[in-house]
Amino acid sequence: MPTYTGISSEAFRHPLDREAEETLRSLPGFDILAGKFVEFVYERPQFVYNMGNSIEVGPRQYPTVYGIFRECARDLDVTPQPTLFVSQTPLANAYSLGRERPSMTLNAGLLDLFSEDELRSVIAHELGHIKCGHTILIQMAMWVISTATLIGQRTLGLGELIGGGLIFAFYEWRRKAELSADRAALLVLDNTEVVMRTMMKLAGGSHKYAEECDLDEFIHQARRYQDLDRDELNQVYKFLLYNGARGTMLSHPFPVERLSYLQEWSQSSEYQQMRSGHYLRVDTDVEAQPGRDRASEAEELRRQVEQLQQEIQRVREQNNR
Repeated sequence: MPTYTGISSEAFRHPLDREAEETLRSLPGFDILAGKFVEFVYERPQFVYNMGNSIEVGPRQYPTVYGIFRECARDLDVTPQPTLFVSQTPLANAYSLGRERPSMTLNAGLLDLFSEDELRSVIAHELGHIKCGHTILIQMAMWVISTATLIGQRTLGLGELIGGGLIFAFYEWRRKAELSADRAALLVLDNTEVVMRTMMKLAGGSHKYAEECDLDEFIHQARRYQDLDRDELNQVYKFLLYNGARGTMLSHPFPVERLSYLQEWSQSSEYQQMRSGHYLRVDTDVEAQPGRDRASEAEELRRQVEQLQQEIQRVREQNNR
């Protein structure tokens, strides 16, 4: 499998991911939410939780998984190496969080369902999130979705910000970010079939009946799903399903959509050139995307918090006169 020394995240970032992030950051209210996120829910609590409630993977804990993890981190040139945890959760899933101290968590259900190659695909996918700097925005999105309304009732009506397009922008960005991470998985695996089989298992895989799942049939299902767009009403239904028609908004694209996007990219000249070693490297990345400089972004968020606190104090002093 190839190793992409010095690769920049911009080499494989999906343009829809880049566009959705720029839209999110430009919306009114984002700066306030970013500042409040630093103040209330930074990455340390989640790291402490994982240290206390999961198994930290290393040379003597899940050494096979650790070996796969280290190889993937090397192949995507992810440094420093994140901390890896395994959580006792039966749902086949994984997630990555943190910026100053990034970490990845694999659910035990995922280890039981996937082969080693499929596990490699999931790990590379999560490392893609870390490489792209998605993790801080993912944490912000989780925080906004679950607690911003409650916090808003106590801090300048922050919850009112969610009444506009900001909450929709977070979900839209989260879905598009998955497309970039899927590309990272393909780069590491260099095997479209394995990555697509991983998507099929995430959609409805069974350990007991694994041999009865057929990838070709799932690919055919993806094509039939795309054909649904010929009816404009189906396009409306898809939009509504993504945006809360069943009671909750979806944070990931449907697996069949992800499969179609990945197939298209696997056949592109861009992907073939990257496999040949021609890709954008960190030392030549001049596209300074928003939020890519971690140190400066952290400082900017802290500055916003300080300004907000000063404004709160000013308002309080005026009210007490």
